[in-house]
Amino acid sequence: MESVVRQSIKTSNVFSYLKHLYEQHQNNTLYIKRLKALKQIIQENALHTYFQPIVDIQTMQTLGFEALNRPEPSQLFSNVDQFYEFVGQTDCVFLFECFCRNLSLQRFKERLPEDLINRDFLVFLNIHPNVLLDKKYHSGETLQLLKELGIKPQQVVFELTERSAVVDFVEFERVLSHYRSQGYRIAVDDMGSGYNSLKTLIYLKPEFIKLDRSLIQFIDQNSEQQQLVTLLMGYAEQVETKIIAEGIERQEELEYLHKIGIHYAQGYAIGKPAKEIHLGEIRMGDHEDRGSH
Repeated sequence: MESVVRQSIKTSNVFSYLKHLYEQHQNNTLYIKRLKALKQIIQENALHTYFQPIVDIQTMQTLGFEALNRPEPSQLFSNVDQFYEFVGQTDCVFLFECFCRNLSLQRFKERLPEDLINRDFLVFLNIHPNVLLDKKYHSGETLQLLKELGIKPQQVVFELTERSAVVDFVEFERVLSHYRSQGYRIAVDDMGSGYNSLKTLIYLKPEFIKLDRSLIQFIDQNSEQQQLVTLLMGYAEQVETKIIAEGIERQEELEYLHKIGIHYAQGYAIGKPAKEIHLGEIRMGDHEDRGSH
């Protein structure tokens, strides 16, 4: 009986090992297919670029646009988050980020309507913090591209997502000083979603703080969110930075944020991401105010 049990355990272990090998093979095969697809996307400029307006809530003027690059949905990448999560697992992060930056700037210039061409709108570019730390990124290639496109460095805002945690804050602060000396500005994204929020603000001193949608959704009904946003506004005023409230989808949220004096707003209630560049639109009460004023 004991030998039968030992044999059964041995057989079970063999099956488990074979299953593990099979799953590993499947994962490796999927990784290779996804990597090939990623490189093909870069080679063929096969990303859709959308622009979402950011509007001054108090003056109704459009401040600028966030550039958002999205792949075509496929069997390999079922959604955008899965795609960007995969990019972060590869050694193509630097290459991909440079590709996205160039694509965003070129398409921003191409798609800006003729009647808006002389207005110095800001363009917000999502960027992985580690890319800014890469010495290859310091080469001045971005400045050269901007010169060719006729875009001023002062119009470019590097938007750092908090989900890409900064580890060496002292070094990162030094690197940001290098970019600021050239005219670029910095925005910290997803503020309020967790991670290293307060330390990020203290060390990086961003020109813009983008409040996460979790802080904005139904803020007109939630006193805890209201208190936290008020605290962040007080801090922003002290350090002379500006707040952008993201993810505004309801008119009630917009009107509450207008009432408390939030600087800028972004969300479906103002303008959805679109391939063509359109000014944001804000309605307050029964009258309409447009970002083109």
